[in-house]
Amino acid sequence: MSNIVPATPAAIARAADILRGGGLVAFPTETVYGLGANALNPDAVRKIFTAKERPGWDPLIVHVSGTAMARTLSRALPPVFETLAEKFWPGPLTFVVEKTAQVPDEVTAHRPTVALRMPRHPLASALLAAAQVPIAAPSANRFGRPSPTLAAHVADDLGARVDLILDAGPTELGVESTVLDLTQSPPAMLRPGGVSREELTAILGEVPLHDGVADEVAAQGLAGPGMTLKHYAPRAALELFESETALRAREAELRRQSRRVGALCEENAERLARELFAELRRHDADGVEVILVLLPSPEGIGFAVRDRLRRAAFKATP
Repeated sequence: MSNIVPATPAAIARAADILRGGGLVAFPTETVYGLGANALNPDAVRKIFTAKERPGWDPLIVHVSGTAMARTLSRALPPVFETLAEKFWPGPLTFVVEKTAQVPDEVTAHRPTVALRMPRHPLASALLAAAQVPIAAPSANRFGRPSPTLAAHVADDLGARVDLILDAGPTELGVESTVLDLTQSPPAMLRPGGVSREELTAILGEVPLHDGVADEVAAQGLAGPGMTLKHYAPRAALELFESETALRAREAELRRQSRRVGALCEENAERLARELFAELRRHDADGVEVILVLLPSPEGIGFAVRDRLRRAAFKATP
Protein backbone atom coordinates (compact mmCIF):
# COMPACT_ATOMS: atom_id res chain seq x y z
CA MET A 1 0.00 0.00 0.00
CA SER A 2 1.40 3.39 -1.02
CA ASN A 3 2.21 5.95 1.67
CA ILE A 4 1.59 8.80 -0.81
CA VAL A 5 -1.60 10.73 -0.04
CA PRO A 6 -3.14 13.84 -1.63
CA ALA A 7 -2.53 16.94 0.48
CA THR A 8 -6.04 17.36 1.86
CA PRO A 9 -6.76 19.12 5.19
CA ALA A 10 -7.29 15.71 6.79
CA ALA A 11 -3.94 14.47 5.46
CA ILE A 12 -2.19 17.60 6.77
CA ALA A 13 -3.72 17.04 10.22
CA ARG A 14 -2.56 13.40 10.13
CA ALA A 15 0.93 14.51 9.07
CA ALA A 16 1.08 17.00 11.95
CA ASP A 17 0.19 14.22 14.39
CA ILE A 18 2.96 12.04 12.94
CA LEU A 19 5.50 14.84 13.36
CA ARG A 20 4.48 15.53 16.94
CA GLY A 21 4.71 11.79 17.61
CA GLY A 22 8.29 11.57 16.39
CA GLY A 23 7.67 10.25 12.87
CA LEU A 24 8.78 11.30 9.40
CA VAL A 25 6.67 13.15 6.84
CA ALA A 26 7.70 14.13 3.30
CA PHE A 27 6.09 17.31 2.04
CA PRO A 28 6.51 19.78 -0.82
CA THR A 29 8.03 23.21 -0.52
CA GLU A 30 8.39 25.70 -3.36
CA THR A 31 11.91 24.33 -3.95
CA VAL A 32 11.89 20.51 -3.62
CA TYR A 33 10.16 17.90 -1.44
CA GLY A 34 11.54 17.79 2.11
CA LEU A 35 11.84 14.94 4.60
CA GLY A 36 10.50 16.38 7.83
CA ALA A 37 10.79 15.59 11.52
CA ASN A 38 10.15 17.56 14.70
CA ALA A 39 13.33 19.62 14.94
CA LEU A 40 13.14 19.69 18.74
CA ASN A 41 13.06 15.88 19.05
CA PRO A 42 16.59 14.39 18.77
CA ASP A 43 15.29 10.84 18.24
CA ALA A 44 13.05 11.99 15.38
CA VAL A 45 15.89 13.94 13.79
CA ARG A 46 18.13 10.87 13.86
CA LYS A 47 15.49 9.05 11.80
CA ILE A 48 16.09 11.54 8.96
CA PHE A 49 19.77 10.61 8.79
CA THR A 50 18.93 6.90 8.89
CA ALA A 51 16.25 7.14 6.19
CA LYS A 52 18.42 9.21 3.84
CA GLU A 53 21.65 7.36 4.67
CA ARG A 54 22.99 10.85 5.30
CA PRO A 55 26.28 11.31 7.18
CA GLY A 56 25.90 12.82 10.62
CA TRP A 57 28.31 15.65 9.84
CA ASP A 58 25.91 17.23 7.31
CA PRO A 59 23.60 19.69 9.15
CA LEU A 60 19.89 20.09 8.42
CA ILE A 61 17.76 23.10 7.53
CA VAL A 62 14.96 23.87 10.00
CA HIS A 63 11.68 25.16 8.58
CA VAL A 64 9.85 27.73 10.70
CA SER A 65 6.43 29.32 10.57
CA GLY A 66 7.77 32.87 10.81
CA THR A 67 10.22 35.25 12.44
CA ALA A 68 8.73 34.67 15.91
CA MET A 69 9.60 30.96 15.76
CA ALA A 70 13.00 31.80 14.27
CA ARG A 71 13.80 33.98 17.29
CA THR A 72 13.16 31.08 19.66
CA LEU A 73 15.83 29.05 17.87
CA SER A 74 18.47 31.76 17.42
CA ARG A 75 20.70 33.20 20.11
CA ALA A 76 21.26 36.44 18.23
CA LEU A 77 19.63 37.61 15.02
CA PRO A 78 21.64 40.44 13.43
CA PRO A 79 19.79 43.56 12.23
CA VAL A 80 20.21 42.51 8.59
CA PHE A 81 18.02 39.48 9.30
CA GLU A 82 14.94 41.70 9.68
CA THR A 83 15.63 43.46 6.38
CA LEU A 84 16.17 40.23 4.48
CA ALA A 85 13.30 38.33 6.12
CA GLU A 86 10.88 41.14 5.32
CA LYS A 87 11.93 40.96 1.67
CA PHE A 88 12.37 37.21 1.11
CA TRP A 89 10.32 35.34 3.76
CA PRO A 90 8.35 33.29 3.15
CA GLY A 91 10.55 32.05 0.34
CA PRO A 92 13.62 30.09 -0.78
CA LEU A 93 16.20 31.82 1.43
CA THR A 94 17.83 30.03 4.37
CA PHE A 95 19.73 31.93 7.08
CA VAL A 96 22.59 30.45 9.10
CA VAL A 97 22.53 32.01 12.58
CA GLU A 98 23.79 31.24 16.08
CA LYS A 99 21.54 28.65 17.71
CA THR A 100 19.97 28.41 21.15
CA ALA A 101 20.32 25.39 23.41
CA GLN A 102 16.76 24.44 22.39
CA VAL A 103 18.07 23.20 19.03
CA PRO A 104 19.42 19.64 19.36
CA ASP A 105 22.99 18.96 18.26
CA GLU A 106 21.61 16.25 15.97
CA VAL A 107 20.09 18.99 13.78
CA THR A 108 23.25 21.07 13.49
CA ALA A 109 25.90 18.31 13.40
CA HIS A 110 27.19 19.71 16.71
CA ARG A 111 27.83 23.14 15.20
CA PRO A 112 26.99 26.33 17.14
CA THR A 113 24.80 27.52 14.25
CA VAL A 114 21.45 26.54 12.79
CA ALA A 115 20.02 27.03 9.29
CA LEU A 116 16.48 28.50 9.28
CA ARG A 117 13.94 28.92 6.48
CA MET A 118 10.30 29.96 6.21
CA PRO A 119 8.85 28.18 3.13
CA ARG A 120 6.18 29.85 1.02
CA HIS A 121 4.47 26.72 -0.34
CA PRO A 122 0.91 26.77 1.05
CA LEU A 123 1.08 23.10 2.06
CA ALA A 124 4.35 23.57 3.94
CA SER A 125 2.87 26.61 5.68
CA ALA A 126 -0.27 24.68 6.60
CA LEU A 127 1.80 21.78 7.97
CA LEU A 128 3.91 24.10 10.14
CA ALA A 129 0.75 25.76 11.45
CA ALA A 130 -0.87 22.41 12.25
CA ALA A 131 2.21 20.81 13.83
CA GLN A 132 3.14 23.89 15.91
CA VAL A 133 6.80 22.78 15.97
CA PRO A 134 9.80 23.70 13.81
CA ILE A 135 10.40 21.04 11.15
CA ALA A 136 13.90 19.85 10.30
CA ALA A 137 13.74 18.89 6.63
CA PRO A 138 16.50 18.21 4.13
CA SER A 139 15.52 17.07 0.63
CA ALA A 140 13.53 13.82 0.70
CA ASN A 141 15.95 11.64 -1.25
CA ARG A 142 18.80 9.22 -0.64
CA PHE A 143 21.92 11.19 0.23
CA GLY A 144 23.79 12.40 -2.86
CA ARG A 145 20.99 11.56 -5.32
CA PRO A 146 19.03 14.11 -7.39
CA SER A 147 16.57 16.00 -5.22
CA PRO A 148 12.87 15.07 -5.45
CA THR A 149 10.48 17.42 -7.22
CA LEU A 150 7.56 14.95 -7.27
CA ALA A 151 6.05 12.79 -4.53
CA ALA A 152 6.86 9.75 -6.68
CA HIS A 153 10.57 10.62 -6.47
CA VAL A 154 10.35 10.43 -2.68
CA ALA A 155 8.65 7.04 -2.84
CA ASP A 156 11.26 5.77 -5.31
CA ASP A 157 14.15 6.74 -3.04
CA LEU A 158 12.77 6.26 0.46
CA GLY A 159 9.65 4.09 0.21
CA ALA A 160 8.42 2.84 3.58
CA ARG A 161 11.20 4.68 5.41
CA VAL A 162 8.77 7.64 5.45
CA ASP A 163 5.57 7.42 7.47
CA LEU A 164 3.61 9.67 5.11
CA ILE A 165 4.26 11.47 1.80
CA LEU A 166 2.03 14.48 1.12
CA ASP A 167 1.47 14.91 -2.60
CA ALA A 168 0.82 18.38 -4.03
CA GLY A 169 2.22 17.83 -7.50
CA PRO A 170 5.50 19.15 -8.93
CA THR A 171 7.43 21.79 -7.04
CA GLU A 172 7.56 25.35 -8.35
CA LEU A 173 11.29 26.14 -8.48
CA GLY A 174 13.00 22.75 -8.71
CA VAL A 175 16.24 23.73 -6.97
CA GLU A 176 16.88 24.19 -3.27
CA SER A 177 16.96 27.39 -1.26
CA THR A 178 19.82 29.86 -1.18
CA VAL A 179 21.83 29.50 2.05
CA LEU A 180 23.20 32.76 3.50
CA ASP A 181 25.54 32.81 6.50
CA LEU A 182 24.60 35.74 8.73
CA THR A 183 27.31 34.92 11.28
CA GLN A 184 29.84 36.45 8.86
CA SER A 185 30.23 40.12 7.97
CA PRO A 186 29.43 40.68 5.21
CA PRO A 187 27.06 37.70 4.96
CA ALA A 188 28.40 34.94 2.71
CA MET A 189 26.42 32.76 0.31
CA LEU A 190 27.05 29.14 1.25
CA ARG A 191 24.81 27.75 -1.50
CA PRO A 192 23.12 29.50 -4.44
CA GLY A 193 19.44 28.73 -4.87
CA GLY A 194 15.98 30.15 -5.34
CA VAL A 195 16.92 33.69 -4.28
CA SER A 196 19.50 34.98 -6.74
CA ARG A 197 22.86 36.50 -5.95
CA GLU A 198 21.72 39.63 -7.82
CA GLU A 199 18.70 40.01 -5.52
CA LEU A 200 20.90 39.76 -2.44
CA THR A 201 23.53 42.10 -3.84
CA ALA A 202 20.86 44.76 -4.40
CA ILE A 203 20.33 44.83 -0.62
CA LEU A 204 23.68 43.82 0.87
CA GLY A 205 26.21 44.99 -1.68
CA GLU A 206 28.83 42.44 -2.71
CA VAL A 207 27.95 38.93 -1.45
CA PRO A 208 30.98 36.61 -1.20
CA LEU A 209 30.43 33.03 -2.33
CA HIS A 210 31.74 30.16 -0.21
CA ASP A 211 33.22 27.30 -2.20
CA GLY A 212 31.89 23.78 -1.69
CA VAL A 213 34.10 21.49 0.33
CA ALA A 214 35.16 17.88 0.11
CA ASP A 215 33.50 15.33 2.38
CA GLU A 216 36.57 14.88 4.56
CA VAL A 217 36.65 18.63 5.21
CA ALA A 218 32.91 18.83 5.82
CA ALA A 219 33.24 16.08 8.40
CA GLN A 220 35.45 18.44 10.42
CA GLY A 221 32.54 20.84 10.79
CA LEU A 222 33.46 23.45 8.19
CA ALA A 223 30.41 23.31 5.89
CA GLY A 224 26.75 24.27 5.90
CA PRO A 225 23.80 22.26 4.51
CA GLY A 226 24.16 20.93 0.98
CA MET A 227 27.76 22.05 0.46
CA THR A 228 29.57 18.79 -0.33
CA LEU A 229 31.32 18.78 -3.69
CA LYS A 230 29.64 15.56 -4.89
CA HIS A 231 25.87 15.85 -4.61
CA TYR A 232 22.60 15.65 -6.59
CA ALA A 233 24.17 12.94 -8.79
CA PRO A 234 22.38 10.55 -11.16
CA ARG A 235 23.68 7.02 -11.66
CA ALA A 236 24.65 7.87 -15.24
CA ALA A 237 27.85 9.75 -15.99
CA LEU A 238 27.21 13.48 -16.36
CA GLU A 239 29.06 15.75 -18.79
CA LEU A 240 28.57 19.53 -18.94
CA PHE A 241 28.95 21.91 -21.88
CA GLU A 242 29.05 25.66 -22.42
CA SER A 243 27.95 25.39 -26.08
CA GLU A 244 25.35 23.27 -27.83
CA THR A 245 27.76 22.73 -30.73
CA ALA A 246 30.25 21.01 -28.43
CA LEU A 247 27.47 19.00 -26.79
CA ARG A 248 26.11 17.73 -30.10
CA ALA A 249 29.60 16.75 -31.26
CA ARG A 250 30.10 14.72 -28.08
CA GLU A 251 26.64 13.18 -28.46
CA ALA A 252 27.48 12.02 -32.00
CA GLU A 253 30.79 10.59 -30.79
CA LEU A 254 29.13 8.58 -28.02
CA ARG A 255 26.43 7.28 -30.35
CA ARG A 256 29.10 6.04 -32.74
CA GLN A 257 30.42 4.07 -29.78
CA SER A 258 26.91 2.60 -29.27
CA ARG A 259 26.60 4.31 -25.89
CA ARG A 260 23.15 5.12 -24.50
CA VAL A 261 23.08 8.93 -24.38
CA GLY A 262 20.65 11.52 -23.08
CA ALA A 263 20.86 15.26 -23.66
CA LEU A 264 19.41 18.32 -21.89
CA CYS A 265 19.65 21.48 -24.00
CA GLU A 266 17.03 23.71 -22.35
CA GLU A 267 18.14 27.35 -22.70
CA ASN A 268 15.51 28.78 -20.35
CA ALA A 269 17.11 28.65 -16.89
CA GLU A 270 13.82 28.75 -14.97
CA ARG A 271 12.42 25.84 -16.97
CA LEU A 272 15.67 23.90 -16.64
CA ALA A 273 15.63 24.43 -12.87
CA ARG A 274 12.08 23.04 -12.63
CA GLU A 275 12.83 20.03 -14.82
CA LEU A 276 16.47 19.23 -14.02
CA PHE A 277 16.21 16.68 -11.23
CA ALA A 278 13.19 14.96 -12.79
CA GLU A 279 15.05 14.68 -16.10
CA LEU A 280 18.15 13.22 -14.43
CA ARG A 281 15.94 10.64 -12.74
CA ARG A 282 14.10 9.88 -16.00
CA HIS A 283 17.35 9.25 -17.85
CA ASP A 284 18.48 6.91 -15.08
CA ALA A 285 15.19 5.02 -15.30
CA ASP A 286 15.68 4.71 -19.06
CA GLY A 287 19.10 3.14 -18.60
CA VAL A 288 21.03 6.05 -20.09
CA GLU A 289 24.80 5.70 -19.60
CA VAL A 290 25.88 9.30 -20.22
CA ILE A 291 23.83 12.48 -19.76
CA LEU A 292 25.02 15.59 -21.62
CA VAL A 293 23.79 18.94 -20.29
CA LEU A 294 24.06 22.45 -21.71
CA LEU A 295 24.92 24.80 -18.86
CA PRO A 296 22.68 27.86 -18.49
CA SER A 297 24.00 31.40 -18.29
CA PRO A 298 25.28 32.14 -14.75
CA GLU A 299 22.67 34.81 -13.95
CA GLY A 300 19.60 34.57 -11.77
CA ILE A 301 18.56 30.99 -11.04
CA GLY A 302 20.96 29.85 -13.75
CA PHE A 303 23.76 30.36 -11.24
CA ALA A 304 22.12 27.86 -8.87
CA VAL A 305 21.48 25.37 -11.69
CA ARG A 306 25.16 25.50 -12.68
CA ASP A 307 26.09 24.84 -9.04
CA ARG A 308 23.86 21.75 -8.86
CA LEU A 309 25.14 20.40 -12.16
CA ARG A 310 28.77 20.86 -11.25
CA ARG A 311 28.27 19.04 -7.97
CA ALA A 312 26.36 16.28 -9.72
CA ALA A 313 29.17 15.86 -12.23
CA PHE A 314 32.05 16.20 -9.73
CA LYS A 315 34.81 13.62 -9.93
CA ALA A 316 37.39 13.46 -7.18
CA THR A 317 41.02 13.63 -8.26
CA PRO A 318 42.66 10.19 -7.82
